[in-house]
Amino acid sequence: MKIDNPKNRTLTLERTLNAPISLVWEAWTQPEHIAQWWGPKGMQTKILEHDFREGGQWKYAMTMPDGNEFIADGVYKTIVKHECIISSANFKPMTEGVEIQALFKSEGDTTHMTFNCVHDTEEYCKQQEQMGFYNGWGSVFDRLAEFVAS
Repeated sequence: MKIDNPKNRTLTLERTLNAPISLVWEAWTQPEHIAQWWGPKGMQTKILEHDFREGGQWKYAMTMPDGNEFIADGVYKTIVKHECIISSANFKPMTEGVEIQALFKSEGDTTHMTFNCVHDTEEYCKQQEQMGFYNGWGSVFDRLAEFVAS
């Protein structure tokens, strides 16, 4: 399987999670688990739609501490159990029309995760990076790491 990953328009975060791949996979694929970690620290996430299959849609509402809500949604493009979840994604109003790729590799009792966010253009990619991509998603994956380790 070849993954189109043009470096000049992709932002990438990598993490080694202190949990076996089966647990990490469940955290990414079960709505009751996703609600526990999806979104930066301090946000509440409600799962509005979760059709976990290729072509299926997902839609989450995230409530910020100030009460404002924004919607994240997308369509699953590729799902390979314990290997990858690739989806279109919109995080309105900040980000629209990106592809997110969660790639997993089992390393004994830990799981190496690579998260790519692929943008249509290099300019859009740079703009998203300046808007705080690494801080925002870094915070999300800190929550994921805490969740799977507990």
